[in-house]
Amino acid sequence: MTVPLLAEQATIGYGRKAVCERLDVEVPEGEFTVIIGPNACGKSTLLKALARMLKPTDGHVLLDGEDIHSRPTRTVARRLGLLPQSPIAPDGITVADLVARGRYPHQGILRQWSAADERVVAEAMDATDVADLAARGVDELSGGQRQRVWIAMVLAQQTPLLLLDEPTTFLDITHQLEVMDLCGRLHREGRTLVAVLHDLNQAARYATHLIAMREGAIVAEGPPDEIVTADVVEKVFDLPCRIIDDPETATPLVIPRAGARTGR
Repeated sequence: MTVPLLAEQATIGYGRKAVCERLDVEVPEGEFTVIIGPNACGKSTLLKALARMLKPTDGHVLLDGEDIHSRPTRTVARRLGLLPQSPIAPDGITVADLVARGRYPHQGILRQWSAADERVVAEAMDATDVADLAARGVDELSGGQRQRVWIAMVLAQQTPLLLLDEPTTFLDITHQLEVMDLCGRLHREGRTLVAVLHDLNQAARYATHLIAMREGAIVAEGPPDEIVTADVVEKVFDLPCRIIDDPETATPLVIPRAGARTGR
């Protein structure tokens, strides 16, 4: 399997504090990879390193076989799109203008805004069902609508790799599933996705590849039906549980034991 994005023996952290040490991570091309684990286990730290937001203090993150920090910013932005946690839109910006910012990596002195850019922005808004919101202010939208607009902006970058850091945080269950259905559709259309999620059942339903982390280390990785087992869930989350087949998708479904305590 081709590996367009990977970390090799990467130690990642903030200042002098290492959160993850000597991690080896491969993002398989064409898969929907989801990183799971308890709070403060290093999920978002790893994603930030893969997205070039954090530079490893040791080891490397490689994009297409080259150190991601040695490549020009625009070059990386044409290959990799990132939706960070809780992004903040400029005051008063409209949906259309925010999505158009996704075309920034493709602009330059000799390459200004074009009809092709206009078409890409329209297609991104159509794909995320926000075209009818184009003239609305982003700050007027619901949480689910805003998240779809941010995803549209990332889509407008036209990158084959999409990284999403907790894309369903603060959304109600309906909007969570709306965003996850969109991510699933983007994956089926051929994009490689990497997401950090808290909801283990959503991860098992939508992902094709899981990375389970605890205390800055990778405990297990592979297809959901191999990773979401009672033993692994208890090892990673301290959660006694049963695993059954989801009646809708036949993917693993985690059922906590009655009265189960995490010990945290």
